[in-house]
Amino acid sequence: MTIRVLIVDDQELIRIGFRLFLQTRPDLEVVGEAADGREALARATELRPDVVLMDVRMPRMDGVEATAHLTARDHPPRVLILTTYDLDEYVFGALRAGASGFLLKDAPRERLLEAIHVVHQGEALLSPSITRRLIEDYAGRTDPVRPAPDLLTALTPREREMLLLVAQGLSNPEIAARLVVTEATVKSHVGSVFAKLHLRDRVQAVVLAYEHGIIVPGHRPDPH
Repeated sequence: MTIRVLIVDDQELIRIGFRLFLQTRPDLEVVGEAADGREALARATELRPDVVLMDVRMPRMDGVEATAHLTARDHPPRVLILTTYDLDEYVFGALRAGASGFLLKDAPRERLLEAIHVVHQGEALLSPSITRRLIEDYAGRTDPVRPAPDLLTALTPREREMLLLVAQGLSNPEIAARLVVTEATVKSHVGSVFAKLHLRDRVQAVVLAYEHGIIVPGHRPDPH
């Protein structure tokens, strides 16, 4: 299956670099480019990409606003945020807007390929320690609201435990190892959590947990 990719960046040389590399991969097709968020929306409508590589700092419309518009559509593309700095002030906003993860622009080429495939498969890019640091830093700067009384009542104790472990940035294999269960069991429970809380992916689960005070940045609570 070929993954259709749209490259969004206001620097032409960066777009060219990404395009030249991605075009060498038989399972990827660069269907177009855009120089800002507003153009990205138009191009995404026209080209219907599977994955959008989205810069954050751009003129006319930045990557955060563009991401929010894209992810609000029916059958939205997956958005992978590209940033120059590991703690870019816009990145957490983009994750809240529905991005599936983020990647540094100077990341190794193989990491970029992995990231595109991960988000295309419906997963979120939460494994790297740098992502956990960003989530904790920016979630700590928000004003978390107290959780609604019934927010977690639909979850079983095991599902609540899964939510907390996902919010800490653990992958399914890591959760399985910690709880001494199979990965299939973890996947089933996590899927149930997402369905009950109307979450699209792990990024949304992390944001929900932090914003509602279910987990405090830097703290590792007892799930029970």
